[in-house]
Amino acid sequence: MTVKTTTIATLMVLFLSGCASQPNNNIKEYIGVGAPQHYDVWVERFELETSSIRHSRMPMGSISCCWMGPNGPSGKGASTAPFPNYIAIQWFSFAEQKFYQKIFSLPKELERKMSEHVTYTTVMGAFSQPRKILTVGVAPGGQVVLWISNRPDNAIEVGRFQANEIEGDTSTYQVRTEEYLERSGDYIRQHGIPTDGW
Repeated sequence: MTVKTTTIATLMVLFLSGCASQPNNNIKEYIGVGAPQHYDVWVERFELETSSIRHSRMPMGSISCCWMGPNGPSGKGASTAPFPNYIAIQWFSFAEQKFYQKIFSLPKELERKMSEHVTYTTVMGAFSQPRKILTVGVAPGGQVVLWISNRPDNAIEVGRFQANEIEGDTSTYQVRTEEYLERSGDYIRQHGIPTDGW
């Protein structure tokens, strides 16, 4: 059994033994993963845990958008219920050629905060909806940032974590790395790979 597999198995045992308040099962939130443009990642594992109720995996794979700007923060994901207490994420950074892993508990009162209605305005008028979108952003240096929103332009940050760098076989991603560098290599050479300030 590899170190990565053993670590994930240990994390899942911790998940299942955790205690937390029960979520509101009537609300379906959308949970997604995003990354800064030009700093693509491959999410190997994205797991959600609602203590004593449900453990699920959400397939992710390639993530190339969206951190901040007109389309972000937002990300690839799906609606989920019940609301999780914990999230585990493991990813490969194409720019850094590094693997990262993090398990974290979601902030207390987050589900309640996401259920509060927030008004936004479009050309069609003013609307009010809950911030039921949770975006997990991952960036170089192992940065993990959480936002909630009902539209990308009114997202608020609700959490920030530092992931652990772990061992991994970069050759697994050789072909995808070559494809990534064809798209973003010039940008990376010009701007570098910032590992803080995200």
